Amino acid sequence: MSPGCIRTYMTLIGMVSISEDGLGNIDGVYLPGQNLPARRDEETGAIAEAARQIDEYLLGRRRAFDLPLSLGGTEFQKSVWSEILKIPYGELATYSEVAERAGRPRAFRAAGTACGANPVPIIVPCHRVVGSSGSADRYGGGAALKRRLIELERGGA
Repeated sequence: MSPGCIRTYMTLIGMVSISEDGLGNIDGVYLPGQNLPARRDEETGAIAEAARQIDEYLLGRRRAFDLPLSLGGTEFQKSVWSEILKIPYGELATYSEVAERAGRPRAFRAAGTACGANPVPIIVPCHRVVGSSGSADRYGGGAALKRRLIELERGGA
């Protein structure tokens, strides 16, 4: 099996890299400043489509993604990511709410850890998950980017 490929694009939020698993599934989105895996630099059809959909999202023209994904992760992480995908565009949920919806109401810290382990931020919109006080201070791309994505979805970007 091929180790997959990666390609970097300039977007409205800076340099975003997208990786594919070698089987046509998107398995990584790397926000500005994040470390990249060692992969062959190549634009595949799946990567090009993911880049197009991310651009549409950042321009306010897309609210959900339609891409083949390969996410890996533990069963709990997958359940958290599945619940995050159900948070409507422009709305927020707390880590506690996501943990409860994922079947482990006391595991809000673990839900936060699962958000941090999300391999495809923006596509699985973990920026929609905030602290119980509504704080948007933890995000792989930084708190400022998280606030910017929330604002974009609320019509203010």
